[in-house]
Formats: sequence, C-alpha cells, structure tokens
Amino acid sequence: MKKSVKPLTRKAPLKRSAVPKGKSTKKQVSSATKIEPGKNRREVPMAGEPMVPYGQGTFRFIDLFCGIGGFHIAFSKQGGECVFASDWDKYAQISYAANHGLSPIGDITKVPVEDIPKHEVLCAGFPCQPFSIAGVSKKNSLGRKHGFEDERQGNLFFNIAEILDHHRPAAFVLENVKNLKSHDRGNTYKVIMDILRNKLGYHVVEPRIIDAKPYVPQHRERIFIVGFREASVAERFKWPTPPSEGPKLSSILQPRVPTKYTLTDHLWAYLQNYAAKHKAAGNGFGFGLVGPDDTARTLSARYHKDGSEILIKQGRGLNPRRLTPDECALLMGYEEFQIVVSDTQAYRQFGNSVVVPVVTAIAEQVTKALGIGSAIRLTERSHAAEAPAAYTKAKLNSTKQKSGSEPKVGDLATEVRPSAKKKRKVDLAVA
Repeated sequence: MKKSVKPLTRKAPLKRSAVPKGKSTKKQVSSATKIEPGKNRREVPMAGEPMVPYGQGTFRFIDLFCGIGGFHIAFSKQGGECVFASDWDKYAQISYAANHGLSPIGDITKVPVEDIPKHEVLCAGFPCQPFSIAGVSKKNSLGRKHGFEDERQGNLFFNIAEILDHHRPAAFVLENVKNLKSHDRGNTYKVIMDILRNKLGYHVVEPRIIDAKPYVPQHRERIFIVGFREASVAERFKWPTPPSEGPKLSSILQPRVPTKYTLTDHLWAYLQNYAAKHKAAGNGFGFGLVGPDDTARTLSARYHKDGSEILIKQGRGLNPRRLTPDECALLMGYEEFQIVVSDTQAYRQFGNSVVVPVVTAIAEQVTKALGIGSAIRLTERSHAAEAPAAYTKAKLNSTKQKSGSEPKVGDLATEVRPSAKKKRKVDLAVA
C-alpha cells in the first residue's frame, strides 16, 4: 500500500509582486513582456530536425486554454518545453507570463493551425462551463444555450480536433468536468469520442474521472481523456495510482490571516438564512463549513463572490473566513506561484485551474508510455505540414508596416496576419 501523501508545504514562500504606487500590475507585466522582433519569441525547431535536447526541454508540448499553467508545470517536470500557449483571459495571460516566461496568445479560434509550432504532446483543459452542472443550470435559468450549442465556449473542442488533425502529435491530454460524460444524455461525450477515435484515428484509452482528494485536501472530480497516435504506445499507458490517503486542510492553512478574509455579520447571516431556506425546500444548496481536519469542497471560479463553498471555522464567537489566495494556491497544488493579479482574479484563476499534482501524475505516465524521459525522435505523419518558427521577425515586421503600430502582447490578430485556413483533412461536423 502506498504511503500517505506528504503535507503540502511550500518550497519557497508564495510570492506576491510589489507594485509601486500609481502603477497597475497589468502595465508592469505588459512592459516586461513587450514583444521585440528576434528577442522575445522562442525559436522552435522545425518538424524535420532531429529530436535532441534543446532549450529547456527534450520534447515539445502546447498548452491550450492554459489558464495559469498547471499543465505547463506538469509536463515541464517531465523534461518538456512548452512552445505555444493560448488563453483568451487577459489576467490569466498576465499570470502565465509572470510565472512561466511565455506570453499566451489570445483567441485560439483566430490562430491558423499551420502557425502553431510542431509538438509531441497537446494539453488542453478546454472550457468546462458549457458542460458543468452549475454552468448548465445557470445557462438554463437565463435561457442561454449550453454544450456544443454554446457558440462562445461550447464548440472550442473542434479547434482542438483541427490542431490534432493537422499536426498529429504523438499524444494528447484533455481535461474537463465529470459532467461532460453525462451532458445531453451522453451525446456530447459520444461525439467527442467518435471524433477522436474514428475520425482522427487516435487510440484513446478509457477516460477516467479522477478525484484530487488523494493529492490535495479538496474533493474535486474531473474527467481526463488521454490518447496516442500509435496503438503500441496506448497499450503501455497506465493511469497513475493515487496515494492511499490524502492531506487535510491543516496542511495548507496559514496561522495568521488578515481580518479582511473574515465574513461580515451581514454576509454570514445571509448565507445561513439561504441554506436554511433551501434545506426546508429539500434542496442541497448551502455553504461548506470546514476545519483543519477536513477536506474541502470543490473550489470554483465564483469563490470570490462569497466564499460559500469553502468557509474556514475560526472558533467560538467568530464568523468563518474565506481561504486566502495563497491558501487557494496550495489547495490546487501550486507550491510556488507568483500572484500578480487582484484577489478576485486570483480566486477565479485557481478555481478554473487543474490540480497540479494530478496532472503531474498523468504527465509522468504519458511520457513514460512515449519513452520521452530523455532525448527522443518521433516519426511524423507525412501529411502534416511543417510549422514555421513561431511568429518570425518577418511576420512581425510585415504586420507593423501594415498596421502602423506595435503588436499587442497576447493578441494574435495584431501579431500575425490571419491567412486562409486550409481545408480540414477530415470531416469534423456533428451529424
């Protein structure tokens, strides 16, 4: 039997950037990550070059819908080099750049697939709101579409499919809420699996819903879909075996917390009355009150509103408090992280993130199956066009001359002139 996971302690104190008075964090980061032709963009090896150690890694991966970089940490620990990242949230871009030294591109739907660098592994925690129980409930109450019918977020899976079809990476790891499997009476899941297995020809191992509780003091179930280009590699893949016992909240709670995180009398009274009303109606809505020896509920992106899902007891006569952003970082497995945004944005980012120890355990098994713990060379499918070096000096200069202004960080539309997309190699339409 495996030993219990060790308490979650930081290797170094959580860093919070000091921002001079009169200056915003956003401006600080933007100036530090300003694109200069030939300087800030990484030179990515062409697909035909031998796969030998280069840069900081021995294989290449891309990080789609990257958030604050949980997948980046996981695959970097296995020796990988992230050659492309994308997220349309400007605050996530700021946090990602500050912590990983790479500025994510904005809207992935505006990126021609041929402009994405070649890679061996594709990672994507594609937006879960169209499929989550809470997201579907909210959209139904507002009369909005959900699932694949959500025009803004629901069809982003098809962008992933296009990239897989064009570049044919050796492996992919996708993450979403567990409700993805049952959404629309299972039809959404069937469409996704049909595209991955039958239309794209990937060998997808049986997806698994993994609870983060053995790794961090939080009950958080997510579905992971792992696929490989080659059948023999898929056969070697094994899902990670979790620790037999997980840590408790005492492993992440800070001994002294500013009073601003304690709930006001008004908010605490409201939450208690709200919970009592729904309990009387037979509903399960309410707050989650926990102590040092407990495991927390799932941290969500709405935690900044009232903190109701995870409230920390403070003893007799005291109102409970929210977790601090630093504690949320540990709750999601970020042992070292530089917080460069407001508390509100930090709560949103951690609530939307993958749990780092979970995806690290999966990344270890993926690279083990691929045999890429050291220098590698993987055969490429001949139909996949070679990708150019990422956003070259010529492209940047061409854009600047036509627009008359400097390109903006993280906005591909101003960095690379969009080209006509090539016809898909397979029909990804949903019947």
